[in-house]
Amino acid sequence: MALQLWLGIAVLLITPGPTNTLLAAAGMQSGARRAMPLIMAELAGYLASISAWGWLVTRIADGFAWVPLCLRILSVGYVAILAVRMWRASAQAGLAHGAPVSMRSLFVATLLNPKAMLFASAIFPAAAFTALAAYLPAMSLFTLALLPVALGWIMLGAGLGRGRRSVLGTQRMYRIAAFVLGLFALWLALSLIQ
Repeated sequence: MALQLWLGIAVLLITPGPTNTLLAAAGMQSGARRAMPLIMAELAGYLASISAWGWLVTRIADGFAWVPLCLRILSVGYVAILAVRMWRASAQAGLAHGAPVSMRSLFVATLLNPKAMLFASAIFPAAAFTALAAYLPAMSLFTLALLPVALGWIMLGAGLGRGRRSVLGTQRMYRIAAFVLGLFALWLALSLIQ
């Protein structure tokens, strides 16, 4: 059961999304070593969001169906704002001088990441949100899956940004990241309609 839970968590974490895009962009901009502290912002964002969603799912979501919808709308808006900010950052000369991916922006992007709702409602067992004895092992497995996946996204970005000139070019990489974030926001918005 633990291996199955860990695999489910890892597969969902690996999929591209706003948090992973920001981690790759941070790795590209500042290198792996400087971007690594962002992993703690991601972990904190997911732990808070998954815990809140789990609590909602197990206690009040049946009576307040509008709460998940409002949170999804908020997520769409925030991811769209991140896309615009990333695009604007790409236009700045010498992106290495700025720090568009902060602990705060990564934490908020992760906090609003719709994957947290999937973790709470589909991946984690319901008991994880009703008993501490089930919550702690589930969150420990989550942490064990998140660390290598987050590091992988940072390393991917660092690899793309290595050398005097990035493989893709700094501006182009940021625009690709902005485009991916924009597509993700669009996909989330479309999922609200269906």
